[in-house]
Amino acid sequence: MGTVINLEKLVKNYYIGSITVEALRSVDVQIEENEYVAIMGPSGSGKSTLMNLVGCLDTPTSGSYVLNGTDVSQMDDNRLAEIRNREIGFIFQTFNLLPRYTALENVTLPLIYAGVNKSDRLEKAKKTLDEVGLADRMDHRPNELSGGQRQRVAVARALVNNPSIILADEPTGNLDSKTSVDIMKLFGVIHELGNTIILVTHEESIARYAHRIIRLLDGQIDKIEINKNPEK
Repeated sequence: MGTVINLEKLVKNYYIGSITVEALRSVDVQIEENEYVAIMGPSGSGKSTLMNLVGCLDTPTSGSYVLNGTDVSQMDDNRLAEIRNREIGFIFQTFNLLPRYTALENVTLPLIYAGVNKSDRLEKAKKTLDEVGLADRMDHRPNELSGGQRQRVAVARALVNNPSIILADEPTGNLDSKTSVDIMKLFGVIHELGNTIILVTHEESIARYAHRIIRLLDGQIDKIEINKNPEK
């Protein structure tokens, strides 16, 4: 087991005219391999900014971010895109599936960017869809799937490249309560298989599935809680 994410004195400022908005103020976070962490905080607390930095969608104003031994804090957009595709699997509230593509085609996308040949990517995508319980829905397009099935496709797409971390942003935000529980149980299985999961949520009931909860307030870490009895 090693440290997958190491953030030290992370600062992110936004500049609107002559006004400086301090979105993150000297944040220190370490996340170990195979941890299951939830990031919480009220609107404006900095959790979306932190997610964008951890997901290599943005770079900090100052401070360092070491991802799997590589300092990514000052990389340009092209290098960040390479790191993202290799190291991070994203799962979004709105699923972000391509409507004209089948479930199988959506899941193969990260493998196309990674340069995997066609037969290997089809084999890997089929296997991953099978693992999330969608072996019988591979040829369906998103509009032919339920919300829960669409999120399972998104989970499969996030997993297919064997990333270092799974980064899930409000993954149950568009789902009913029963489907939300099903998806969170799937996250539990993924975690048991050895994946590192970072969950960004505003719902206490969803955060309770994580083993550690990092609470943000006004761009800083307010407190970190160890969840001794996570939901299953």
